Amino acid sequence: MIPTMDQKPVQQLSWEQRLLKNAGRPKSSLKPEYQELKFTLHRKLLDKINLEALATIDNQRVRGEVRQALISLIDSEPTLLSALEKQQICDEVLDEVFGLGPLEPLLQDPTISDILVNGSKQVYVERKGLLELTSVTFRDDAHLLRIIDKIVSQVGRRVDESNPMVDARLLDGSRVNAIIPPLALDGPLMSIRRFSQDKLMPADLVERKAMTRGMMELLEAAVKAHLNIIIIGGTGAGKTTLLNGLSFFINPKERIITIEDAAELQLKQPHVARLETRPPNLEGHGAIRQRELLINSLRMRPDRIVVGEVRGPEALDMLQAMNTGHDGSLTTIHANTPRDGVSRLEVMVSLANASMQLISIRQQIASAVHVLVQAARLSDGSRRVTNITEVTGMEGEMITLQDIFVFEKRGLSPEGRVLGRFAATGIRPKFYEKLLAAGIRLRPDLFDEVMEV
Repeated sequence: MIPTMDQKPVQQLSWEQRLLKNAGRPKSSLKPEYQELKFTLHRKLLDKINLEALATIDNQRVRGEVRQALISLIDSEPTLLSALEKQQICDEVLDEVFGLGPLEPLLQDPTISDILVNGSKQVYVERKGLLELTSVTFRDDAHLLRIIDKIVSQVGRRVDESNPMVDARLLDGSRVNAIIPPLALDGPLMSIRRFSQDKLMPADLVERKAMTRGMMELLEAAVKAHLNIIIIGGTGAGKTTLLNGLSFFINPKERIITIEDAAELQLKQPHVARLETRPPNLEGHGAIRQRELLINSLRMRPDRIVVGEVRGPEALDMLQAMNTGHDGSLTTIHANTPRDGVSRLEVMVSLANASMQLISIRQQIASAVHVLVQAARLSDGSRRVTNITEVTGMEGEMITLQDIFVFEKRGLSPEGRVLGRFAATGIRPKFYEKLLAAGIRLRPDLFDEVMEV
């Protein structure tokens, strides 16, 4: 049993030191013979030690003993290495044995939100919403494939030519997507969405100017009053972060059921039942989709249902749950505007029941959904809540929407920072009566709030 990647090495350099070292590493470390030496040492180390026996020993002691064995192997090699190169090759081989090889320094960097591997020779990361190229590389595609297989096998999934796409997660909860040849033409591709260990609280979102205090007060009231909320946005817009933030306002006495493709939500309430979908087995059978979990969750006596992302026929079951006594449900969908979000819901519901008339679908949506929250990642990498929109009902055959808060983009600063303002539209939402019925009264000036950013 190989120790897991979350074990801490003895005398390990900090992530800042390792990244600086990799960025300015000796030229010899880039030579083919250096890489060949590293893999030779890796093979010899695996032949020399018994990882299964070591698995019963304390984590730090294991890393220390393996490091000593590795240093002995390095000293026995007929190569001239400096002290810095010996330390570097020792760290890299330990990463191969205990972790995810070249990705380990990146996984230890808390400022990185995404790791994007484009084949064995190109790795990008995202920091503060902006992409940058790193010096990290793999030996070859086979090396990268071994790392991918190591990740997916830890969560009971597989990736091969017959199943070349896979979703998985790391032990810390980070979401992983991998796609390999023949679908990936230039080598294996892997995307890692980092799992933040520090959950952003509502106050943090306000402090980072993702929204104003008044916007958060309105959303807090909507959650506490059991309004159904859908968070809308593109990839990387911060939908899951916002969903986690809003979940903070759910009463800890309520039973919450979460349904996700890859578990990301970090709800802190004591009564949370977490469900996750399952991919098909080797024979292509046994897949459990979100729709089946959603239907089953209705038999589990939930007070609230939280779906990580609605992207298919399960949208119909989600709407029906919202309409049948499970008020206060939360979910996210991919869309660029609140109106686009409504249109996507219509399409997803029609996938579940093609014979259902459009007017009936729209009536379901207008009756079930109370609030649409639009999140966006702007050109400078910042994330903002750009719309808080109320679903007011039907007018003829159309669903009517009205904005309560909007973010107005005004331009760019000389440094490229997006300038704009959050502004209330001055409209008091129709669901305000539901807030009053729940004993919630908002301050009168909330709907006149304006804040420049």
